Amino acid sequence: MGMVLGRITVETPKHEVLHAGDGYEVRKYPPCVAAEFTYDPKEWNGDADGGFTVLANYIGALGKPQNTKPEKIAMTAPVITSGGGGGEAPSEKIAMTAPVITAAGAEPVAMTAPVITDGQQAPGKVTMQFLLPSKYAKAEEAPRPTDERVVIREVPERKFGVVRFSGVAADKTVREKADGLRAALEKDGYTIKGPFVLARYNPPFTLPPLRTNEVMIPVE
Repeated sequence: MGMVLGRITVETPKHEVLHAGDGYEVRKYPPCVAAEFTYDPKEWNGDADGGFTVLANYIGALGKPQNTKPEKIAMTAPVITSGGGGGEAPSEKIAMTAPVITAAGAEPVAMTAPVITDGQQAPGKVTMQFLLPSKYAKAEEAPRPTDERVVIREVPERKFGVVRFSGVAADKTVREKADGLRAALEKDGYTIKGPFVLARYNPPFTLPPLRTNEVMIPVE
């Protein structure tokens, strides 16, 4: 019942607030480990979030985990999306880091968030990421996926300007939030380093007015 009412019960990424602006924050996030999957939404009936099932299967959120150890990976939040066309947020290239771990076993991995979707891999393609629980400090510490489409990689430290809002994250609302955040950041002297991403902290069954969403823009 708590999640229906907007309660966030899963692990969320630790961060440091570097600046509190007019309606926004600038945050620094430490390095983390992510599971990611690149796909064409056309393979999922045009659903840009269609890759969610593949990553959820990796961590064992939908049943037997599709990884090498008998350990459930906890779900985290938020789910982060970008790009993919069709009114989605402009794509943001996810930095390539090392090591990269590919298919290998089954260990349930706790579900985490965010899930990050990147539409810049190839024309029409989307990459979705789940950030794994913080207990996995290195890519090699995370369970190896048995699905060769899932890649485990290390995400470096990053800095974002962030604005939070509630309700349904409709395209028009998200773009308005992004435009306002971008203007505020530039006014305060920040350099925009890439397109925005959308972070959603709640499952679809959370009542819309009680949902937590964030638009995030990489800055320096």
